Amino acid sequence: MRQKAPEKEANQAMTSRPLPFSLDPGIDSRVDTSAMKDRPSGFRPTELARAAGVSTDTLRHYESLGVLAKAPRTSSGYRVYPGECLDRVKTVRHALRLGFTLAELAEILRSRDRGGAPCKRVLDMLQDKLASLENEINELVQLRKYVQQIVGDWQSKLGQSELGRRAHLLNSLGAAPVPEIANGNLQRRRKRP
Repeated sequence: MRQKAPEKEANQAMTSRPLPFSLDPGIDSRVDTSAMKDRPSGFRPTELARAAGVSTDTLRHYESLGVLAKAPRTSSGYRVYPGECLDRVKTVRHALRLGFTLAELAEILRSRDRGGAPCKRVLDMLQDKLASLENEINELVQLRKYVQQIVGDWQSKLGQSELGRRAHLLNSLGAAPVPEIANGNLQRRRKRP
């Protein structure tokens, strides 16, 4: 939309005129800027939590376990995490998905923070986790075959029984062979956090 000529002239006059005051109040200013100087660079807990996709309770928990260093506090008592804490929290979250526990991560990260090189230990741990995962997959494949067999048997029993009559499906499990599984438990494992 086109501006009218008087409005256009007024806008040009406002932008070409110097401001009647300075944006830099100088040393004689009575504006209190100490709060801006008091806050070191970094993240407040809510900012870090939001950026990392976790809760502030999770950050406190990580601190209590030693996975995350205690956050320094401002003179007014607020916790402020250094900028590198974001990468640390993201690394921890990813490592948890790979099967590491918080206790394992605390040990590894403490060693690293003290100047150690726990890389070989980390690789060994992940290889153990991979072997364990492969065993679990094999067990699940066995379990799937067993469940498929039971489903087939039960479909057959239901097909042979009269509509509305009990087929005693669960009772038939007592006579069914149970597959050999290393942990002896057919229940599905709970998903890790």
